[in-house]
Amino acid sequence: MSTTFDVVAVVGSLRRDSHTRRLVRALAKLAPSSLRIEIVEIGALQAYTEDLDTAPTAEWTTFRERVARADAVLFATPEYNRSVPGVLKNAIDVGSRPYGKSVWAGKPAAIISVSPGALGAFGANHHLRQSLMFLDMPTLQQPEAYIGGIATLLDEEGRITDEGREKFFVSFLEAFESLIRER
Repeated sequence: MSTTFDVVAVVGSLRRDSHTRRLVRALAKLAPSSLRIEIVEIGALQAYTEDLDTAPTAEWTTFRERVARADAVLFATPEYNRSVPGVLKNAIDVGSRPYGKSVWAGKPAAIISVSPGALGAFGANHHLRQSLMFLDMPTLQQPEAYIGGIATLLDEEGRITDEGREKFFVSFLEAFESLIRER
């Protein structure tokens, strides 16, 4: 029996053609047929405040409902100041509230962090892992995905230019699919 898993991708960069967003698009094309990856937009989410828990904005409601329907979450983030961008943290906060109604709880997750430098956004990746542990999201442990040199990884059409890295991404996605299937 063939199962298709609905995976939402939360991209920590708002720029329409950011390296992070372009990589997620490339991954969606490389993914096994059992994974349907769709980017969920986070740029319009108002800053989290408990004041809105009783009367959430339409953007919050739409976001929460979309994540709640998903089978799993792929987080893709650049690194800002050795951590995740504020907009990504805000999306995590919006989805985790009100207390006891988190849309994240129990959903399998994978993290891919990107940087034009050599470290591959190691700090952002690990800060994000701390949050996901608290949110009760079983997170892919291996292979870890710290992607350095992102600026030269994709060609003009968004294709991965390095065969070795493309093979790595396929193995990353296959491992993520296995984690989802286990849940």
